[in-house]
Amino acid sequence: MSAPDGSPVGAERSIGQLFASATTEMSALVHDEIALAKAQLKRDVKRGAVGGGAFAAAGAVLIFSLPMLSFALAYGIRTWSDWNLAVCFLLSFAANVLVAGVLALIGVVFAKKAKNGKGAQKTAASMKETAGVLQNAKPHPRQVTAEDRVPEAIEAVARSSS
Repeated sequence: MSAPDGSPVGAERSIGQLFASATTEMSALVHDEIALAKAQLKRDVKRGAVGGGAFAAAGAVLIFSLPMLSFALAYGIRTWSDWNLAVCFLLSFAANVLVAGVLALIGVVFAKKAKNGKGAQKTAASMKETAGVLQNAKPHPRQVTAEDRVPEAIEAVARSSS
């Protein structure tokens, strides 16, 4: 098993390697959060499309089926009941309105689900929380060891050559 930068886990890593690893992981986190937001938006848009499709179906049923369905139903009621033909046509129209109302109700339910979708808002809040944590993060104080100290001779040479 190895760390993201390829070094073995548990091995001492330099500050540059640690910084590169942290940068890589932060980049992956941001990309994953963006992908999550896209997926949640896609789901909400799909719900809205289903609701819109149900509204369109309700309109199509009401418009295209009324003439043929009304005539067929009215004459069928007249045949079975011997009622006045005008009453039969009113019953036929009421049946068509009932079907369109059920389809419109289905459209309203799906439209509310799409409107109340909180997927993208949750992801945005999570990203803001991550940014807030990172802004408040302070580096851990590092213990200076003898290996980390620059010998005075090297320091003097470095100062004189610059």
